[in-house]
Amino acid sequence: MSVLSIRNLSFAYDRHHPVIRNLSLDFEKGKSYAIIGRSGAGKTTLLSMLSGLLKPVKGEILYNDRDITKVNQFVYRSRDVGVVFQSYNLLPKLTAVENVVLSMDIAKVRRVRKKESARTLLERVGLTDREMNRRVLLLSGGQQQRVAIARALSYNPPVILADEPTGNLDVYTTNEIMTILNQLAHDYEKCIIIVTHSPQVAEMTDQIFDLSVLNQRGS
Repeated sequence: MSVLSIRNLSFAYDRHHPVIRNLSLDFEKGKSYAIIGRSGAGKTTLLSMLSGLLKPVKGEILYNDRDITKVNQFVYRSRDVGVVFQSYNLLPKLTAVENVVLSMDIAKVRRVRKKESARTLLERVGLTDREMNRRVLLLSGGQQQRVAIARALSYNPPVILADEPTGNLDVYTTNEIMTILNQLAHDYEKCIIIVTHSPQVAEMTDQIFDLSVLNQRGS
């Protein structure tokens, strides 16, 4: 059963430049997906709509069969979907643990031991005790991306949206991050949706959607 669905979705920044054309897709829990396509095909635009940051011009985005434009947007973005950015978007002067705890606070997560929960999440994505307690500024790119994934998991959302999560990483670290994301899908029943320019990264997911092809079909 689909956790997130797109029905006849269209988007344009102005009437002369349509980006998404009559797109329909389904995303399930327990699977990882890659969104690919040439530059300008609408990959990041689609991810922005899935996260509720952009509204479609036409069509619907359904989360558990409910139109996301008709639900509380704060609740949707702080409970139902987690976002992982290419640039990490962490607070560099805070430690890894503090970044994850802050995300819980913003999402109003009701847990007595937030620091312990944050440490558990960071351990799940492969950080050591020493790395967890270092300021993010002192961590490597791969370590920072692990923190970003843990932060996206901090309120246990069913859907994780990742925008070029390996774009700044070397091949070895890319493989490690993709292993983590696939493990979240297959072992923790998350729906993982990844925007990527990399054919190698796309091939590591369960299903690939090429917007360059799909937009032509929908036009």
